Amino acid sequence: MHHAKTNLSRLVDQAAGGEPFIITKAGKPLVKVVPIGQPTAAQIRRVDFMAGQFSSPESFDRMGGEEIEALFGMDK
Repeated sequence: MHHAKTNLSRLVDQAAGGEPFIITKAGKPLVKVVPIGQPTAAQIRRVDFMAGQFSSPESFDRMGGEEIEALFGMDK
C-alpha cells in the first residue's frame, strides 16, 4: 500500500499503457488497477470457443502435401 501511495502517478501511467497492477495490504491483494476499456477475462475470446462444433478429415495434415513438396523442390 505504501509503495502504491508513493508511486501512484507512475503506476497509473503504466496501467494506462497496458501494464495493470495489484495493490496489496499486509500481503493480501485488495484491488487491481487496469486501463479503462481493457477487456475482462470473461470478454476475451478463447481459441477453443468453437470446440466440438466442427471436424476435420483424417488426412488434414497431408492435404496439399504434393504441391508443397513441388514448390520447395522436395519431390526430387
